[in-house]
Amino acid sequence: MIVGQLFLEFALLSFVAFGGATALLPEMHRVVVENHHWLDDTTFTHLYAIAQAAPGPNVLVVTLIGWEVAGPAGALATTLAMCLPMSVLIYLLIDRWESFAGQRWQRAVSLGVAPLAVGLIFSGATLIAQAAGLGWAGVGLVLATVAVSLRSKIHPLWLIAGGALLGLAGLV
Repeated sequence: MIVGQLFLEFALLSFVAFGGATALLPEMHRVVVENHHWLDDTTFTHLYAIAQAAPGPNVLVVTLIGWEVAGPAGALATTLAMCLPMSVLIYLLIDRWESFAGQRWQRAVSLGVAPLAVGLIFSGATLIAQAAGLGWAGVGLVLATVAVSLRSKIHPLWLIAGGALLGLAGLV
C-alpha cells in the first residue's frame, strides 16, 4: 500500500520537476514529512546530505527517501515515479514541441522555465538551511561560500573542506 502511495506522490511531483529533484525539495518535504509523516525533518535533511555527498544525479535523494520509507521496493517506486512519467511524456511530445519552434508562446515558455527552476532551487536551499538549524556563523559561511563561488574559480571541494574544518573547530 505505501509503495503505491510513494509512486503516486512522486509521479505527480515529476511533472513539476523543473530544475531537477533539488528544485522539488520543499514539495517533497511537504509530502513526505508534513502530509504523510513518513520521515521527520532530521531524517529528510540527512538523506538530502547523503545524496549530495554521493556521486551521481541529484535524483538520488528520491531513491533514498523511498528506501527509508519502504525499503528496496520504495526506492524502486520513487525512482521510477520521478523519472518515468515525464520521460514518456517528453518522448511523446518532443516532435510536436519542435514543430512550434520560433513561435512566440514557445519562446515565452522556454524563457519562463529558467527563472522558475532558479526559484525552486533557492526554495529548496532555504528549506535545507532551516532544517539544518544554521546559526549566524552558518549563515555567514553560506554567504561567504556564495561570494567566493561567484567571484573566483576555486574548486568547490576546497570550499567543502574549509566548511568541514570550520565545523570540526566548532566555529560553525
